[in-house]
Amino acid sequence: MKDKPKRTKPANRKPETQAEGKRVTLPRALSKLGYCSRTQAEALISAGRVSVDGRVVTDVEAWVDLAAAAIAVDGARVAAEKPVYLMVNKPRGLVTTRHDPEGRATVYECLGDHAGAHISPVGRLDKASEGLLLFTNDTEFANRLLDPETHVSKTYHVQVDRLVDADVLAAMVAGVMHDGDLLRARKAALLREGDRNSWIEVVLDEGKNRQIRRMLEALGIEVLRLVRVAIGSLELGTLEKGAVRTLTEAEVKALRG
Repeated sequence: MKDKPKRTKPANRKPETQAEGKRVTLPRALSKLGYCSRTQAEALISAGRVSVDGRVVTDVEAWVDLAAAAIAVDGARVAAEKPVYLMVNKPRGLVTTRHDPEGRATVYECLGDHAGAHISPVGRLDKASEGLLLFTNDTEFANRLLDPETHVSKTYHVQVDRLVDADVLAAMVAGVMHDGDLLRARKAALLREGDRNSWIEVVLDEGKNRQIRRMLEALGIEVLRLVRVAIGSLELGTLEKGAVRTLTEAEVKALRG
């Protein structure tokens, strides 16, 4: 019978600012390797199912050398997955999560053969929203796109329930208050209008929850459709609704900045 890995005391902790090389916390290591999320990793570690260099580690704050450590879950070595970068044209009516407790259809139903991989959406689109949604197992790539400090723009085409004048567009750029939050757009411009409604283009460089809907609600305007058409230089283009494709190397490089 194969000897069980020996349990060890919590590993020495080292502040991230002093970390050398590729030292990261063990939950982050499992996430960066594409095995699971950090929350799932913490549960595995606490349950004694994770070993480092043959010794079980139960300290979720333990640090490891990602480049050198042999990390295993239930005795099986965890190897780095090949980076995956996907774009999906999310249809309206799907929720942006892998498992929904209410049993609603999710965006993972669009992923086909990729659905089983440990990939996560980069940000979210609410159930009523449509358009460009990215998926990846590259956490550094995702964090860069989501970090408000990087100011990666997100462009939306929004249909509203009335004709929009210059004052409304100016107010969106200047900023409006909603539930204690100051919400503003980098850009707001009229695309086209009919007899009773308008389409506007809104560009954001921050990602507050339901930001456009809340901004327009504060101005007394109802959103009829909301479609994300671009993230940075990456455009939704002609990708059909519900379809998925892999990003090109050039597209990934451009999003990395």
